[in-house]
Amino acid sequence: MKEIKITYLVHGTTTDNEKGISSGWKDVELSDLGVHQSKELKNQVNMNEFEVVFCSDLKRAVDSAKITFEGIVPIIIDKRLRECNYGDFNGTDSKIVEPLQEKNIIERFPNGESYEDVKRRINEFLEDLKKKQYKNIAIVAHKAPQLVLEVLLNNKSWEQAFAEDWRKTKSWQPGWIYYLK
Repeated sequence: MKEIKITYLVHGTTTDNEKGISSGWKDVELSDLGVHQSKELKNQVNMNEFEVVFCSDLKRAVDSAKITFEGIVPIIIDKRLRECNYGDFNGTDSKIVEPLQEKNIIERFPNGESYEDVKRRINEFLEDLKKKQYKNIAIVAHKAPQLVLEVLLNNKSWEQAFAEDWRKTKSWQPGWIYYLK
């Protein structure tokens, strides 16, 4: 059975992150720290192991991917890797949005989507990925797609995925490994 190794990388810190804002689908710039983090990532991952890098079409992920991988590994932008659409709450204070995230697993954010909606689009992305001949890829994206990978590929419940999320446990690392069979 074919297996694809996925190294999941989160985009660098944004100006919204620094202000305590949950961007959602709002496009936002990397902060100076985020640019620095993306440059440093070159020294923290084996750049030569990836056949391709997929990234969200939101500016913060595209910029992170380009700073880290451009000219080294092909980058493919895929809008299915976007953050959850918080709808009316895109660009809102994280103190308001974050408690709502776990309440919007099935129910959609007003004028937005649910985490189950994100799961459907990430699952579609993964099904398409299985049709390719890749063995080792990287993804540069956001919180929601990573939580979906925890649910789909590591068999966690949504509750577990949220509770064990590195953002809550303060356990960032330069990449998380997932296997797609």
